[in-house]
Amino acid sequence: MIIAMGDKDLYSKLMVDVVIAPTLDQLEKKDISSAQTLRMALSKAEATIPGLTYDLVKGLLKKGELSDRIDTCETLLRLGGVTDSEELYIPRSEPTFKTLHKCACDLKSILGRIPDQIYDRKQFLETIKEIANSIKILLDAVNKVISEIPASESGSKQILEERKKEFVRHSKKFSNTLKEYFRDTNQ
Repeated sequence: MIIAMGDKDLYSKLMVDVVIAPTLDQLEKKDISSAQTLRMALSKAEATIPGLTYDLVKGLLKKGELSDRIDTCETLLRLGGVTDSEELYIPRSEPTFKTLHKCACDLKSILGRIPDQIYDRKQFLETIKEIANSIKILLDAVNKVISEIPASESGSKQILEERKKEFVRHSKKFSNTLKEYFRDTNQ
C-alpha cells in the first residue's frame, strides 16, 4: 500500500499511541528508567524523521512476512478502540478534563468498530453519524477546557489549540476519505 506523507505521519502517531506506548507502559512497571529512555529516544527520532515509527513497524511486518496479511488501517482502528495508553490519560481531576477524557475514549471506541461495520452499509452509516456527533461533543469539550485554562498557563492553552487544529484537520481528511469510499462503492 502506498500512502501519502501526511497519512504516513498520522499512521506513525497512531502506531506510537496504540502499539508502542502500551508496550512501554508495560515495561515501565518493570523498569521505569528503560521505558523512559526508550520513550524519549523514539520521540526524538520521530521528531527528527517523521514517519520513522511507521517505517519501523512496517519493516518488522515485512521481515516477518506479515505485511501482506495485515491491513494496517484496520489493525490500528481495532487497537485504538481497545487500547488505553497512559500517555493519553489526562491527570486532572476537574470535571471539564474528566469530560474531555471520556469524550476522547468514547470516540476511540466508536472508531474501533469501523472494521466490523464497514461492510454493512446501514450499520456503517449509523456509525458515521455517531462519529460525527462524537467529534462535535469532543470539540465542545476541548473548547470548554481551553476557556477554563488560566491566562498564566498560556503555553498549555496554545498547545491545546494546536492539537485541536490538528484534530480538526484529520477529521476533515477522514470525512473526505469517507466521501471517496462511498463514491467508489457506488460506481
